[in-house]
Amino acid sequence: MALIRVSEAARFLGVSDDTVRRWLDNGTLHGQKDKQGRIVIDGLELANVAKSASLLPADPTGIGSSARNRFVGLVTNVIQDKVMAQVELQCGPFRVVSLMSSEAVRDLLLEPGSVATAVVKSTNVIIEVPQGARS
Repeated sequence: MALIRVSEAARFLGVSDDTVRRWLDNGTLHGQKDKQGRIVIDGLELANVAKSASLLPADPTGIGSSARNRFVGLVTNVIQDKVMAQVELQCGPFRVVSLMSSEAVRDLLLEPGSVATAVVKSTNVIIEVPQGARS
């Protein structure tokens, strides 16, 4: 069982340490003390809270797709030359960068402030864990 400190939990949930402490006080989260006497939260409980609290805007495309990784956000930057472009989106707390043709940027009318959906379909997703997490 992974035990997550209050400051780490706050960072994962995108809230302040004080908010996590309030949630511990009102029973939204349940804490326990580790060997050093610090309050920690069970990783599975934290993952469930994170999942239930993660509400991104609805996908405006309304398109059916086999890709399950869809990130709706705002275009924050477009860098393009004659042939290629780099498009950056801010999707909640995540920055997503896509490389595409400049023609696609023009066809999709992508510019800073536009709403867009980044769709990721990949069988090659690398997962990393903090050092010492496997002990």
